[in-house]
Amino acid sequence: MTPQPSPARRTPQPDPAAGAAVKAADRAHVFHSWSAQDLIDPPAVAGAEGSYFWDYDGRRYLDFASGLVFTNIGYQHPKVVAAIQEQAATMATFAPAFAVEARSEAARLIAERTPGDLDKIFFTNGGADAVEHAVRMARLHTGRPKVLSAYRSYHGGTQQAVNITGDPRRWASDDGAAGVVHFWAPFLYRSRFYAETPEQECARALEHLETTIAFEGPSTVAAIILETIPGTAGIMVPPPGYLAGVRELCDKYGIVFVLDEVMAGFGRTGEWFAADLSGVVPDLMTFAKGVNSGYVPLGGVAISGEIAQTFAKRPYPGGLTYSGHPLACAAAVATIGVMAEEGIVENAKRLGAEVVEPGLRELAERHPSVGDVRGVGMFWALELVRNRETREPLVPYNAAGEANAPMAAFGAAAKAHGLWPFINMNRTHVVPPCTVTEAELKEGLAALDAALSVADEHTER
Repeated sequence: MTPQPSPARRTPQPDPAAGAAVKAADRAHVFHSWSAQDLIDPPAVAGAEGSYFWDYDGRRYLDFASGLVFTNIGYQHPKVVAAIQEQAATMATFAPAFAVEARSEAARLIAERTPGDLDKIFFTNGGADAVEHAVRMARLHTGRPKVLSAYRSYHGGTQQAVNITGDPRRWASDDGAAGVVHFWAPFLYRSRFYAETPEQECARALEHLETTIAFEGPSTVAAIILETIPGTAGIMVPPPGYLAGVRELCDKYGIVFVLDEVMAGFGRTGEWFAADLSGVVPDLMTFAKGVNSGYVPLGGVAISGEIAQTFAKRPYPGGLTYSGHPLACAAAVATIGVMAEEGIVENAKRLGAEVVEPGLRELAERHPSVGDVRGVGMFWALELVRNRETREPLVPYNAAGEANAPMAAFGAAAKAHGLWPFINMNRTHVVPPCTVTEAELKEGLAALDAALSVADEHTER
């Protein structure tokens, strides 16, 4: 079943004066994340629907970023909006220590879809605090202090989560005292193991991880946490057998295996969870974003029976005032229902295979700036390079200012053609809503085609 569009498409109505007022208030009072405040110019958004949003000048953009990869069912789905309105009229909020229908039903629906025996759900307000609590649970369950996580990863902006993160966003907050050890996960295109095949990359990455465990001391390691498919760091689908191999190492050494599905979960990969692609069952799984398409902030930890039993008679020392907030949970119940009724997970899988992958590979054949195409479902990345032979990135690692000019030019060209891209370092990610249509995808691919011609100008042809 194909996802259905909203019955009435809203038409952008230009109102530059209103836009100027919104932007002026923003610049006067809003402190933006990950930004030098005086160097940014946030667009003022007037509205959004389905796969599109628009500004106060009436410019409309196809959102190939899904917000921050969370609007899996698109903007303003009428059934989810109605569910939030109905819940607000019935019970807008209530404390987390009580049994509330929306909370209970959201937990039940999530547990039905998580792999294995991940049947207990601890609700948080987002992905970062889900990671914080998963790590706390693992440490209390094992009595061990350390957490191993991968370079090229992102797990959130709170103190523990950002230290677990393996990209430059960690650096400013890393005091070396968080009990986190980083290791290299597999990524054949830029292999740290001199591998030439997926099989080699998998075997060598697992050997490297086991060596890291051995040298750190297995009895000191509480958890290994991995994004099932790393998201912002590059959408690097692990080679076959890798996650199963990590599961085996965790079982061998008594380590808790945590999968971070904050970005990859709830249909993004063409499965309910990316773990379903490999058949691996972790001990803890974090989620957020797509659980209700970000309509109301919600995240959580899905907990295995063994770890849940640790806290059967022993209080879990953690909680949040808004854990399982009724509005957020009502949005999750409606979102999961819509995804099931409209075949949204299947839509992501089918169009990912039939439209996105062949379309991106065709672009790669014609544009020398495209060094690698990788992904699954509605979760893809194009790695842009100066030279395909040497694989030199189009811009240096963590480039800023003039060094980042080629990617900035690419992004500006995409926006000029009505496409809002997701750009990180030398990559552009193709992560539209899972409700996207074939026509919308082709529109986006055409805009990417034009923007990649700008990136081509910075290559060594």
